[in-house]
Amino acid sequence: MPNLYDILVAKLASHSPVSAEDEAELRALPHRTRELGPDEDLVRQGEMPRVSVMLIEGEVARYHVLPTGKRQYLSLHLAGDWPDLQSLFLRRIDHSLCALNDGAAVALFQHDHLRALLARQPATAQALWRETLLDAAIFRAAITNNSARSAKARMAHLFCEIFYRAKRVGLVEGATAALPMHQSQLGDTLGMALVTVNRTLRELRRTGSVDFKDGRIFVLDWAVLAAIGDFDPDYLKA
Repeated sequence: MPNLYDILVAKLASHSPVSAEDEAELRALPHRTRELGPDEDLVRQGEMPRVSVMLIEGEVARYHVLPTGKRQYLSLHLAGDWPDLQSLFLRRIDHSLCALNDGAAVALFQHDHLRALLARQPATAQALWRETLLDAAIFRAAITNNSARSAKARMAHLFCEIFYRAKRVGLVEGATAALPMHQSQLGDTLGMALVTVNRTLRELRRTGSVDFKDGRIFVLDWAVLAAIGDFDPDYLKA
């Protein structure tokens, strides 16, 4: 398993200044780790968690459950992300978190330890606040993507976002990045029926820009894919 403190420090340093003192405090932060099975819930909608979660490896998804039992995936998270940092300040969580694959591992930090650290280290507090702002930017982009773009552009934009985010944290191998979802989960993310997912994948493959198979994105022509998805990565930058 990768060193979680190396991941934590590198992720925060990618957008915020991290002094030697800040780093020492972060590396002294107590935690416990947990490995997750495929589709295993880590947090359930309506719970009152006492820990916040940082992803060490694998991928997790934030989702809502509708009264019918149908899921709507809201955001996808990669190593270094804190998908429920806002639980520090919310009484109840209004969403669930689940693993997408069987290689997901997380670090759990108690809220009281985090609050004490943020009180001692204002710069670290600002860095973690920036993490929540970046998370909110991804939410906003997803709303626009699912409501204002065609199915083809919508899927292209999601593939671009995941590939771009994975590349920033060193998770791209050549021109491929993990997206461990099956097609029905992809539909739950993009608001598409399964038949639409199949048709849209075929359309994107015909452009020669991308392929998606076996839980991986294969980017064949980034410029074409980004143009199809109207992808501008500014919202992913601090």
